[in-house]
Amino acid sequence: MKKINIIRKSKEFAKMIKNRHYYSNRFFIIYIMKKSEKYFRFGISIPKKVGKSVIRNKIKRQIKSIIDNNKKFNRDLDYVIIVRKEILNLKYKEMAESLNLLLSKIDGECKK
Repeated sequence: MKKINIIRKSKEFAKMIKNRHYYSNRFFIIYIMKKSEKYFRFGISIPKKVGKSVIRNKIKRQIKSIIDNNKKFNRDLDYVIIVRKEILNLKYKEMAESLNLLLSKIDGECKK
């Protein structure tokens, strides 16, 4: 994932969460916001209750890998992915299926 595609500032996270346009499943909450740039951006947030920093960083790396492998993103959106604690029980393949299903749902509804 390129650095240009990463949301890092807490102001941007807060703005997207305040926008309150989100999709969720048992493992993820994805907030989206329309924008004018021609590239999509992602932010990943994992609360401390998910685990120690080693585990949280591993999950972040896995999510970034899933995002890099999935090319079906709406280019007009910014995404903030918030991970729920239940993610600890998932294997990588199940995590990828769950996240891809949620992203395809977002893509389908945004094209309408």
